[in-house]
Order: sequence, then structure tokens, then C-alpha cells
Amino acid sequence: MTESAPRPTLEAVAARAGVSRATASRVVNGGDGVREPLIERVRRAVEELGYVPNQAARSLVTRRHDAVAVVIAEPETRVFADPFFALQLRGISKELTAHDSQLVLLLTEGRADHARVGRYLAGGHVDGALVFSLHLDDPLPELVQRAGVPTVFGGRPGWREGTRSTVYVDSDNRGGAREAVRHLVGLGRRRIAHITGALDQTSAVDRLDGFRDVMVDADPGIVAEGDFTPAGGERAMRELLERCPDLDALFAANDLSASGALRVLRAQGRRVPEDVAVIGFDDMLPVAEQTDPPLTTIRQDIEEMGRLMARLLVRSLDRRGAPPDADGGSGMSGVPSSVVLPTTLVRRASA
Repeated sequence: MTESAPRPTLEAVAARAGVSRATASRVVNGGDGVREPLIERVRRAVEELGYVPNQAARSLVTRRHDAVAVVIAEPETRVFADPFFALQLRGISKELTAHDSQLVLLLTEGRADHARVGRYLAGGHVDGALVFSLHLDDPLPELVQRAGVPTVFGGRPGWREGTRSTVYVDSDNRGGAREAVRHLVGLGRRRIAHITGALDQTSAVDRLDGFRDVMVDADPGIVAEGDFTPAGGERAMRELLERCPDLDALFAANDLSASGALRVLRAQGRRVPEDVAVIGFDDMLPVAEQTDPPLTTIRQDIEEMGRLMARLLVRSLDRRGAPPDADGGSGMSGVPSSVVLPTTLVRRASA
């Protein structure tokens, strides 16, 4: 075993740059009041020595941890099997990396995990939190609020508007669903069925509402509840074919549900799109382009949603750290507003 070389210290940086330790500290920790020539000397010394700031010491100065918790209210088996989460995490990671901040991933399997996440957030380990895939009875919003960390939510929250201050990023789920069903109507389809997502999530409720906006007089039996998974899509498709054997189109709440439905239709000898036209939601390319036939779907920019969530949180953190006179004394004006991204229809062979 060889002994590692001692880590360069801030004092060594100051000596190499020919400045005081206090000046070196202000430069390293992003402080103000240092002339540009001195800043360049300190930065050059940092690079030459390979100095890495002590994060604990830096946090005492900046009151920032340069870390953000990403809380997904799903078990790990779901998170790592669904490409949706990979795309959203990629967007979040890219944005946080651009701001030199670390992503700390927290998943919830059950109530014990909720308590663990609440304790972690309240423990001062991160600057803020990004929370998504919430369910309507989820305790996470209360735990996050109690922890007092700035938070941006992914998806429209399920609580009543105006009951709490919330920033979120979502897609136009209801409008996208309307566009999907109108497209099927435009193809001449009349018995249009719907496989929902998990109805304890607002995205699924909004897509069901969009379906009903167009299919105002639809038979209730033409709707079957799914859970955003391929297995849920298979189960719901079998139910629909038993109840409505003459259905001629399907709008599924997401691409994974649609992929399951397509397998059942093929197994039962229904041709797509000749007998049953099928539309999904998400446009996740690993799914939509690989189904048989390739899936017509409603595209939402999942990666961009992740980037925007992180961007809004970073902006909020920067506002909190601004000097009082930067915004009239409060330090909190200009708090970011929620964003709802548009959706578009992507036509492929299934409809």
C-alpha cells in the first residue's frame, strides 16, 4: 500500500497566488469584492496545485451544498423499468451538471421510505428538491414542506389550486388526449376505447378528461383502468374486448400501456390499424418505434421537462441567495412560475 500525497490546502493556494487566505477563500467560494487580476492568480494556483475545496467548509461560507435531491414517488422496480424516468432524469442531470450541482436520487417503496426521505431533506444535506410521479394520497408534499427546502414538482399537483404555493412543470395532458381522440374520429372511427393510467395520478385523470371532452356520449364500458405499465395495458385491453368486441380504435394513456394492448390485439387476431387503430402518449422512442406496428402517439418532451424542473429550482435557489437590495428587500421576488409544455401528435403506422 502506498501513501497518498497530502491534499493541497487553501493556504498553499494563497501562497502560490501571492494573496491572503481570506482573498483565496472568497475567490474559491464565489464571493465578491476581489479584483479580476487577483481572481485570475487564485484560479491559476488552484489549477496548478489541483486544489479541491472542502465541501463542508465551503457550505459554511456559501450556505449551499451544491446538491439537489430528486425524489421519485415510485419503487425502484418501476423506476428502472420505465424509460420515462430515465429520460426525465437525463434532463435533470444535464441541467444540474451545467450548474455544478450533484443529483441525489431518492426512491420511495413505502411509508418507511417516506419518513426516511423526510428526515434526509430536513437534515440540511441538499439545497432543494425535485419531486415527481406523485400519487394523490402521497405524504411527500407535506414532508417536503415541513423540511423547508425549495421544491419544484414534476406534474400538476393533486391538491386544490391556491391551497399552497407550488411551482411545477407539466405537459398539456388534457389537450394532448383531445388531439389523439380527434385524430381517431377524423379517421372515421366510432367505437373509440380508452385505457387510463393510474387514476391516483393527475396526468392519468387529465388524459381521461381529455378523452371525455371529445367522446361526450361514450358508453362508460369503453373505458378500462390501467396503471401505465405494459401488463396493465394487456389486462385492460382484454377487458375492453370482452365488453366491447366491436371497438375500432384505442387511445392508451401512455406508450407502455399501448404496447401491452398491441400484444393482446395481435394475439386475438385484430389487425392494427385496419381493425383497431391505436394511439399512445409520451413518444418514448425505445417503445414507440419498436412496437408492431410502430406507434402513433402524443409527444411530450420528457427530457425537457426534467431540464425545466432543474432550471426553475436553480433559479429559485439563486433568488434566495441574492442580497436583499437585489429585489427590493425580500430576496424572493421573481420566484419562477409553473410551466405547462405543449404536446404534438406523431403519426406512425398504428393510426
